[in-house]
Amino acid sequence: MAAQEHLSVDERRIRGKEAGIHAPVSSHEGWKPASDRPDPVALLEEQNLTREPDLVPVRHGRMMVSPFTFYRGAAKIMAADLKDTPTAGLTVQLCGDAHLSNFGAFASPERTLLFDLNDFDETLPGPFEYDVKRMAASFTIAAQNNGFAKSEVKTITMANVAAYRQAMAEFAQMRTLDIWYARLDADDILTSARTKAKIKKDAKEIKRGKKVMAKARTRDSLQALSKLGELVDGHYRIVSQPPIVVPLRDIPATYGLSQDEIESAVRDQFRAYRGTLQEDRRHLLEQFRIVDMARKVVGVGSVGTRAFIVLLQGRDEEDPLFLQVKEASASVLEDHLPASRFKQQHGERVVAGQRMMQAASDIFLGWTRGLDINRHFYWRQLRDMKGSALVEEMTPRGLTFYGQLCGWTLARAHARSGDPLSISEYLGDGDAFDRAITDFSRRYAAQNERDYTAFADAIKSGKLEAVQGV
Repeated sequence: MAAQEHLSVDERRIRGKEAGIHAPVSSHEGWKPASDRPDPVALLEEQNLTREPDLVPVRHGRMMVSPFTFYRGAAKIMAADLKDTPTAGLTVQLCGDAHLSNFGAFASPERTLLFDLNDFDETLPGPFEYDVKRMAASFTIAAQNNGFAKSEVKTITMANVAAYRQAMAEFAQMRTLDIWYARLDADDILTSARTKAKIKKDAKEIKRGKKVMAKARTRDSLQALSKLGELVDGHYRIVSQPPIVVPLRDIPATYGLSQDEIESAVRDQFRAYRGTLQEDRRHLLEQFRIVDMARKVVGVGSVGTRAFIVLLQGRDEEDPLFLQVKEASASVLEDHLPASRFKQQHGERVVAGQRMMQAASDIFLGWTRGLDINRHFYWRQLRDMKGSALVEEMTPRGLTFYGQLCGWTLARAHARSGDPLSISEYLGDGDAFDRAITDFSRRYAAQNERDYTAFADAIKSGKLEAVQGV
């Protein structure tokens, strides 16, 4: 690993100013697709080659719902577009897929409900602009999807980018440890929302937000057991709900293994996973035993990658722990950026990126290599007070406020791994960067609409198969 440079405050500011000469903030305006732009449908088909064949139509069906859900599953397409965009040369740990639905609430180890980024499948070091553009365009597309006026769409996107810029300016003035400890909890969010409330609709938004957070606090392994478990002969097991949840007892032939071979493999994987945890957390996990395991479909873009849930039991049947095991393949950004230093273990890449970017991370984060040594996985809790915003139900003011939360959160994540002084100096005091990224987002939303239409046409023609409503 390269030695860490220790520049003075003035030197870091100069680096930010020089970045502005290399790539002026105005250079982010006027985006156009490259003349040799890859076919978006072909990129999705390329991804499908390594995915579970029976789940690929489910992925297509979920992406087919709207241009917004298509965008959520199109990280590979946007990665190909971002490679040709200007960058200031200021590197951070990227989320890699920082669209607005990949922010949400979850519990810290101290049981505080935090708001943060919560998906790191594509995480990789790279230009900070990549995450900002992915995030800002998602707000433009979501606002359009909600039927908002053009002026409202622009205001929402501008507020999102401005929040990132202003937060980065704040972090540029903070001490190093203060940046590391900065976090946003649910109570802070509600207090801020009440302060900014002006009209009756705002009160409804706050009430809806309180319900989301209250529901999140109930989402734990015991609640998951009530939804995903069934009691058979006095013992819990995972209930079969195909194709979304399929217990491994129902699909041994899928992986060419007998039931005994599957059970042995699961236990071997579990032992290997425990070995990646800190000693105290390993001790805690060793007090649980495996009860059952199932394949479980998750998300939009992830559908078709191998994903499982594991039911464990502690002292008795009323002491469950659900873990999620997700396949980690190479980040879509690695097609265009230097390969990860964790390229031999992408599960570890995801875990390392998550720990770098989040204010607090799941105590059970770990990784393993699959029976097929070319497949990598990461492990985490399935439900630990997780909650997500109901974006489709938001008013323009509500989505603006949510955009500001996401902008602040992304800036904090970038400030932990990058140089907030240099980035802030590059962004400047005015709104030139905000306007440039908003212009990019408007143009990219139009391209996303065209890509969605091409995708829908491929389904209608029979080129792609889709199963909707699953």
